[in-house]
Amino acid sequence: MSHAYITHQPLVNRQSKIIATRLSLHLGAAGSMKVAVATLDALAEAWPQQQKPAFIDCAGSPGSSPVDPGLLDWIVPDNATLELPSAALLGARGGDFVGALLARRPALCLKFDQGAAQAVGTGVPFRFIAFDAKIYTPEQLRVLAAKTRPYGIGLAFNVGTAEDFRACLDAGMNAAASWFFKAPAGAPAKTLNPGQAQIVRVINLVRRNADAKEIEAALKQDVALSYKLLRYINSAGFGLSCEIQSFRHAVSILGYEKLNKWLSLLLATASKDPMAPALMHTALARARLMELLGQGLVDKQEHDNLFITGAFSLLDTLLGVSMDKALEAMHLPEAIGDALLGNGGLYAPFLDLALACEGSDGQAVAGQAGLLGISADHFNSAQLEALAFADAMEL
Repeated sequence: MSHAYITHQPLVNRQSKIIATRLSLHLGAAGSMKVAVATLDALAEAWPQQQKPAFIDCAGSPGSSPVDPGLLDWIVPDNATLELPSAALLGARGGDFVGALLARRPALCLKFDQGAAQAVGTGVPFRFIAFDAKIYTPEQLRVLAAKTRPYGIGLAFNVGTAEDFRACLDAGMNAAASWFFKAPAGAPAKTLNPGQAQIVRVINLVRRNADAKEIEAALKQDVALSYKLLRYINSAGFGLSCEIQSFRHAVSILGYEKLNKWLSLLLATASKDPMAPALMHTALARARLMELLGQGLVDKQEHDNLFITGAFSLLDTLLGVSMDKALEAMHLPEAIGDALLGNGGLYAPFLDLALACEGSDGQAVAGQAGLLGISADHFNSAQLEALAFADAMEL
């Protein structure tokens, strides 16, 4: 049985933090709940039990088969929420589905539509009510949020812009699912700010294997920078068995190549963008996904560069400068620069795939994965592992 490719979308709260992830299964017209269950079952080992909640959307692409009771053949994890349209509860098999849901009691999110009142009337409890921001105006959302508050927490899906995001929150939505924050907030600056320039200086020192004393002296010019570096290295995402106490200790344990990988994350932390928490999470997820997908496909020494490519893929938005301006002061391998500037190269197909899974086109993901010879199961598992990594690295 062929399994479906999954894309993801973040759920962002008022503090600009990603609090959950929507996982969309692209089943297509020929798909079924059997394919959905098989796809989800294949994620059992990779499922992040202790991480952020995940919303499961089995109607992730146009023409997908309707959701039916067969979905409950999947043993729903405690941190998973099933998204349901009202038609699933009101159609020919609706009675069976209602009975199964009342018996199993998984967390549910009702996708608000014309049948929502009837769906709520079935007695099935919903934790969330989701509204399509492309369909309803902010004023309509304000009215609907008030009416449905007794039945579930209000969420907005398909939010287009940062302005739409703020309007949805002002209308009473608790969070919104979208990639609106990836668009630059304003015109790019001409140069990096002093804090960003200092981090670039340290990165360049590490990349040319400067003496540890020289690098440590540069770090000490910015106490916050040193603190952030040690927090990253000692975070759960890094997985070290001992705590790193100083930069020299980090060099002795990790070596310059690994340290360069983690130091690259600090450049993004210099962002003043109000959406920086969500942007950082996204960059971390891309970085880890690219690193995982490269295993077995490129030489081992390239894995850290794949990670850095993903970590730097949102530098223009995070730092408020153009990508070429962000990169010009750094002495990066040519393949990283080529991928980030859209010039192809060894790492570009991996970045393209990482970007594709943030979209809504399942066929595009399948096509890009196919170019690299990556199966749906391998890709989906790597995607979950990357998201869990980004969750664990939030500081």
